Amino acid sequence: MKSLSVGLLGFGLAGSVFHAPLIRSEPRLRLTAVASSRTDDIRRAAPGAEATTAEAVIADPGIDLVVIATPNTSHAPLAREALLAGKHVVIDKPMATTAAEAGELIDLAKRRGRLLTVFHNRRWDNDFLTLRACLEAGEVGRPYHYEAHYDRFRPQIKQGWRERTLAGSGVLFDLGAHLIDQAVTLFGLPDRILADVGAQRPDAEVDDWFHIVLGYGPMRAILHCGTVVCRPGPRFQLHGDGGSFLKHGIDGQEAALRAGRMPTEPGWGADDPENHALLVRADGTERRVETIPGDYPAFYRGVAAAILDGAPPPVTAEQARDVLSVLEAVRKAAGLPA
Repeated sequence: MKSLSVGLLGFGLAGSVFHAPLIRSEPRLRLTAVASSRTDDIRRAAPGAEATTAEAVIADPGIDLVVIATPNTSHAPLAREALLAGKHVVIDKPMATTAAEAGELIDLAKRRGRLLTVFHNRRWDNDFLTLRACLEAGEVGRPYHYEAHYDRFRPQIKQGWRERTLAGSGVLFDLGAHLIDQAVTLFGLPDRILADVGAQRPDAEVDDWFHIVLGYGPMRAILHCGTVVCRPGPRFQLHGDGGSFLKHGIDGQEAALRAGRMPTEPGWGADDPENHALLVRADGTERRVETIPGDYPAFYRGVAAAILDGAPPPVTAEQARDVLSVLEAVRKAAGLPA
């Protein structure tokens, strides 16, 4: 079986928790090098992978695919170097810090004839897959109100670049990118945007709260994130002229990866029994909806198929650029500097 050699840049949260185990779970990918100084962590979590530098990974002629899981400000420069070196490239979301940077990378990837895709993994959350299936099946009729929340309880400022004043930091770029990608996947690009973005916690340097309203004709898509929410409400709501869909609880794949579980284990992606999705009909009848299992491994299955079989990429670079275009429009609508 033909396989691809993969070099991973960065071994923080994104690299160690998400990318390394998901790469290792795909039979046609071999994680052979990790650019990080965390040699002991690499030895434990990615056995057989060499601890090295980003420069060495990009220069290595034996590496077919470079995965970029570094701070957001370095995404575009590292992707540019990897594409120029003839590598296929996966970038952790967001693709870059501006849509213009993303466009330059797309043009370069086309000129070089290489795959460029972005890890928008929450397209494969169990709750989102379930909502999407209900929408496509017409379970709520014509939709008029969509609401997606990413609320957490983190009243204390955490150390790390995401909480510092840097391009691409803050929850809008971190979590808003997920919610915007999901909304655009369902409904396309909005025709108008309203937004409020701010910092609520004492000593916060970057945004930790947002409320976004995307307009689609008469329909509204509301995207919300709070960092001081002790008891979140529904994760998703979808209301239409035929009924309503409500989903509580959050997909458990991230928690499983943090706990060291591999995606190859039986029952991967199954919803927590305490979570539930509810479909309420216009006539008042209710029924629980069985949650579709989450499937983060689908992303790297799609990457391998795109490179080796010529299949469509799991996320197109153009879709990832659209997310950045909406992010920039949100910032403008909220009165934030470009």
